[in-house]
Amino acid sequence: MVGIKDVARQAGVSVGTVSNVINRPDMVSEDTRARVLSVIEQLGYVRSESARQLRAGHSRIIALLVLDMANPFFVDVASGAERAARETGLGVMLCNSAESPAEEAEYLGLFAEQRVRGVLVTPADTSGRNIESFRRHGIPFVFVDRVVPSAEACSVSVDDIEGGRLAVDHLIERGHQRIVYVSGPMHLAQCQDRRTGALAALTAAGLPADALAHIEADRLDVASGRDAGARLLGMAKRPTAVFCANDLLALGVLQSLYAAGIAVPEEIALVGYDDIEFAAAAAVPLTSVRQPAYRMGRAAADLLIEETGDLAEEHEHRRIVFQPELVVRGSTLGKGRAGR
Repeated sequence: MVGIKDVARQAGVSVGTVSNVINRPDMVSEDTRARVLSVIEQLGYVRSESARQLRAGHSRIIALLVLDMANPFFVDVASGAERAARETGLGVMLCNSAESPAEEAEYLGLFAEQRVRGVLVTPADTSGRNIESFRRHGIPFVFVDRVVPSAEACSVSVDDIEGGRLAVDHLIERGHQRIVYVSGPMHLAQCQDRRTGALAALTAAGLPADALAHIEADRLDVASGRDAGARLLGMAKRPTAVFCANDLLALGVLQSLYAAGIAVPEEIALVGYDDIEFAAAAAVPLTSVRQPAYRMGRAAADLLIEETGDLAEEHEHRRIVFQPELVVRGSTLGKGRAGR
């Protein structure tokens, strides 16, 4: 790679003069500046940002580690974070743990090696060991899509217990008393909380807890939803409604029901979670619990920027909890009756 010494040698100036041309051009005469810039263009020199960061003692890059980049929910989270970062002159390194605690640990180690400015993370390891290990590096982090009761870090989340309650309340109001909850891996706090909310809705309606059957999928994706759909169709006592822990699972369940000739919502009603763009565009528009994903990403980045900025000493950890919203469409109401 071409270095600053190569530019200085070719231009016949000192390394300090080249540095001034790049960083303090007003300190260099116009002729010298033009000669150095011409050599920079000729040689294709690009300054080493990592070296500059080491000298300055901080980075212009924040890291975002999400559970699954195939999920449009996390794409929207990333968009919000990227916009907030860009407005303050920062960049975002986006990584995917694929719901794996081992991969999460590897990425956290990489962030420490790269000395990133801070990290936005949706934890895959719910034991907290990965984060506790990362904490010793002194790099600030903010939890995204997770409630953190302690004051040891900022967090941005949605009230998932309320979201689960909204979904099952709606199904009960539609007359359903045999409901299946299709979740992802139950070590994920989001899946646990949405089930807690669903059970709370049953209790409030005077229904027994066993009115909610449970199918735990391996992953929060469409393929796992198709598998869950096949499993629920094989149940001895088929449900009249299904609540899924996210929209990708719900779309997979919808595909299985459609392939089996089951009419939605006439035979089985269906509710998802996240309200991704594809929810409204499904063959049967999907009723879903909306999360403000873009706002969550932006809020998390704003907290991290505040914690790592000029006023970092004044920063106090905060917990931001957004409220979910039920968006009702054809998968629970039928044609022509969608609303909010």
